[in-house]
Amino acid sequence: MRSAKQWRLSGVAAAVLAVLFGCAGSPDRPGSSPATAIDEPGVPKQLQARQIIVALPDRLRSDWPAISRDLQAQYRLRPVGEFPLTSIGVQCLVFQVPADQSIAGIIGRLNADPRVALAQPNQNFEGLQGGATHPYRELAYGAKLLRVDLAHRASTGRDVAVAVIDTGADTDHPDLRGQIAQIATFVEGGEPSFRSDRHGTAVAGVIGARAGGGGSEGIAPGARLTVLKSCWYSDPAASKARCSSWTLAKAVDHAITHRIKVLNLSLGGPMDDLLARLLAAAERNGIIVVAATLDNPLDPGFPASLDTVIPAVACDANGRVAAPRWPGIPFAAVAPGVEVVAPAPNASYTLMSGSSLAAAHVTGVAALLLQQTPQATPDRIRTVLRATARPLAGSTPAGVPRLGLLDACAAVARQNPTLACP
Repeated sequence: MRSAKQWRLSGVAAAVLAVLFGCAGSPDRPGSSPATAIDEPGVPKQLQARQIIVALPDRLRSDWPAISRDLQAQYRLRPVGEFPLTSIGVQCLVFQVPADQSIAGIIGRLNADPRVALAQPNQNFEGLQGGATHPYRELAYGAKLLRVDLAHRASTGRDVAVAVIDTGADTDHPDLRGQIAQIATFVEGGEPSFRSDRHGTAVAGVIGARAGGGGSEGIAPGARLTVLKSCWYSDPAASKARCSSWTLAKAVDHAITHRIKVLNLSLGGPMDDLLARLLAAAERNGIIVVAATLDNPLDPGFPASLDTVIPAVACDANGRVAAPRWPGIPFAAVAPGVEVVAPAPNASYTLMSGSSLAAAHVTGVAALLLQQTPQATPDRIRTVLRATARPLAGSTPAGVPRLGLLDACAAVARQNPTLACP
């Protein structure tokens, strides 16, 4: 279940994040009246309620239009979009299910259809952050705790391509100006500007804020950042941004096809089979994937639960963290995630907490390693991080996955023996 190589449908696992649709309803009545629109005013189309994604295999490419029409008629589905995922060779059709039909029932029947490679709900994901407080630059502790300042003598992540799949990021922020090589948005109908996107601005800044900016230097200030906007704030006061299977799948596919080397996913939600396929393809293409974890001692959430990603756990300035008990996860990287100084929109700064920030630190350290050994595989990077991390007290009893506080200097020195780490 936890491997990205296991692609069978798992259903919607219980998760702390709500799904945007309801699965209860009347019995399916295919062949009756056309589907009725269930629009949510002001919500981007990729985040509307009661949507499903149906993936068609490449071997049936010539039949895709006919299959789409037939599925619409047979199940009274309203077509709302379609997109290719070239990295895994499928065409995705997005339909809205009428309120009088069972989403679970429709998905079950579609997955039994030999023309369908995969059918699933368009699920909801959120950025994994806590609240913000007043900014104080002097409280920045992340680089020092991970010994990044020492690692920078040998590596800054120079020219390593890093993708931030998140909200947008304020490209005009003094710390990010010139650091972001590419932007793209996969949320249609949402706010087009990136300037008010808080979460992605913070994550991008922790990873790659430039040296000499107004705030603290990023973990990998030499990295080339790509910001792929897949998450959206429902209103300016919303504490968390919303993403969906649809937006995230397109962003991950984009990262794979554009030869990204490190992928940051500071978000979480329920098990998602389409995204699991894509993240397995990312690893096959040599991409290191870092994912934030849920604040749950029994479940790290998805995609952190996949054995092909590096799960990131938040600690405070003293390296303290509550040891989670996650069966099947051999290693979780611990990094700063409590009251972390981060860039905020409009040239400001904030203190932010959550495993989203821990993931950004881990992503930055991975970029430092890739500057030293550009051809290193994801498994090699995971091995180096685990071998050089500082074990935390109480994190290694039998049956409990190892937790290790990252040591950027020791990790880079493993790749570059000329670097001395006192």
